[in-house]
Amino acid sequence: MPDRTTAATTAARYLYLARHAEAASPNGPGGPGQPGELGELDGSALTAAGRRQATLLGQRLAGRPITAVHHGPLPRATETARLVGEQLGGVAVTVCEEAGDYVPYVPSAGELPFDSVEFLLRFLAGTSAEERSRGPELARRAVERFTGPAPGGEERHELVVTHAFLIGWLVRHALDAPAWRWLGVNAANAALTVLRFAPGRPSSVLLLNDQGHLPEELRWTGFPPELRA
Repeated sequence: MPDRTTAATTAARYLYLARHAEAASPNGPGGPGQPGELGELDGSALTAAGRRQATLLGQRLAGRPITAVHHGPLPRATETARLVGEQLGGVAVTVCEEAGDYVPYVPSAGELPFDSVEFLLRFLAGTSAEERSRGPELARRAVERFTGPAPGGEERHELVVTHAFLIGWLVRHALDAPAWRWLGVNAANAALTVLRFAPGRPSSVLLLNDQGHLPEELRWTGFPPELRA
């Protein structure tokens, strides 16, 4: 049975996740069903299309009771968050390392499906020793900071403007999937994913990679053509 004391002192958390809008140096095909950002660590600003994507994302979210916007430190995430925040009417926009661009988990060969193990390990082969040690700690901190029911008696609605890998990691966490399964969870530029964490209920994915706020010509950027639905 759920802990009644805990349930009485927490409320539902709605976590809105958005990958940064299109940047000036687009990703190449990223990997395993995932338009990943390995190697995309330059300081690229947004393209004109990316600025429009970010503004439209902000307009979509303007009707939601969002009280905080968190973003990673790279310029493309910072600019996206600023443009979104302009549509939200004074909501605090803050940078945090946990929302940055990093590899959250590197699996061993034994964890992976036999038919795709070589493909997945090849995709992750470019990660440095530093990334392999730093990423999991940041991922742990992101889960601690952004997930689970909100303390207190009021619902919490927060937006995190981040990168593809962290979105995959937090979706995997919400579904209690194996740690390696962040691979293959896709996020297009300025697409919206929404997770819900409620007391006494399993966490849920309400939206995944939703691009309904974008016109056709601005959808699926950051995806190789074969992954565009």
